[in-house]
Amino acid sequence: MKKFFSLLFVGVAIYLPVAAQKIDRIKFFEEESIVNATLEMDLKDLLAKKALERFLPGTLTMTFKDGSTIKEKISASARGNFRRETCYMPGLKVNFRVDSTSSLTKFKELKLSNGCSSGEDPGQLVIKEYLAYKIYNLLTDMSLRVRLMNLSFKDLSGKRKPYTQFAFLIEDVDHMAKRNKMIEVEGTPYNTEQTNRDQMTLVTLFEYLIGNTDWSVPAYHNVKLIGPKEDKSVRPYVVAYDFDICGFVDPPYATIDEQLQDKISNVRERLNRGFPRTMEELKTAVKLFNEKKEKIIGLIKNNEYLTSKEKSRTVDYVEDFYKTINSDRDLNRIFVEGGRTQ
Repeated sequence: MKKFFSLLFVGVAIYLPVAAQKIDRIKFFEEESIVNATLEMDLKDLLAKKALERFLPGTLTMTFKDGSTIKEKISASARGNFRRETCYMPGLKVNFRVDSTSSLTKFKELKLSNGCSSGEDPGQLVIKEYLAYKIYNLLTDMSLRVRLMNLSFKDLSGKRKPYTQFAFLIEDVDHMAKRNKMIEVEGTPYNTEQTNRDQMTLVTLFEYLIGNTDWSVPAYHNVKLIGPKEDKSVRPYVVAYDFDICGFVDPPYATIDEQLQDKISNVRERLNRGFPRTMEELKTAVKLFNEKKEKIIGLIKNNEYLTSKEKSRTVDYVEDFYKTINSDRDLNRIFVEGGRTQ
């Protein structure tokens, strides 16, 4: 009888509900393997009113490299003014705090970057933006990490045809700041030159590398600021994000700001949007970029999802940047004499 109850207890234990295992948010973004995922929600409703920022319920299923799968309740909203106006599927903001018992609840709210068009898409634009983030990660820890996904969109209303594309989740700003023993700085207006000078130099060169002019510190446009919690007198550090409209990615829908059209005619043309620096400051930053060059080129060449044509084109674009920054004449012309004045 005692043996019977022992066996019964073991049998019952197998089927007892187990609390969801929390996914480590740091390790999630450190892992390089792609996540196979499915997002199920009322896509018809989302797309019909994508101009509005409102969260709709859904579920997200993720399968990892080791075969483990999690399925959680989430809510998602359209984000990004340009993408909501231009794309079939805008970028999304995913809220993981719908269920307090969820294994993803500590992720809070993450941005999802996905393809602009519908249907089966080769996904080269998404992969290139993903690589822009990965290059930035190589240069500084003060950058947002990303996790690549093979994401299937399924419409619960049955009105939209399901499709699968590449996408990636972007690390939460607060989590990135915490990694750097800082907090996000919000609400206080800062001019570009009121931020940490060395970090701003690095960011300026990085934005020039990827051919991005779509950013502004005073407007908090596509940048975040972080700083130490205990010392508000320290100049904040600039963290760039949102690289979908740049020369490195080169999407067909990219446009140039009207104020810059007398300087460049397309996003592949680079333009320095930073303020003047001394040659000594620039040389220090250039040294870092040169030290990381092999790894940067390797990220592109070794990516299994880029076509050979895109690899060659993207590497050439990066090599052109390195040719520029290793020429004292060009460095002086573009970043000393050619810096912004206002």
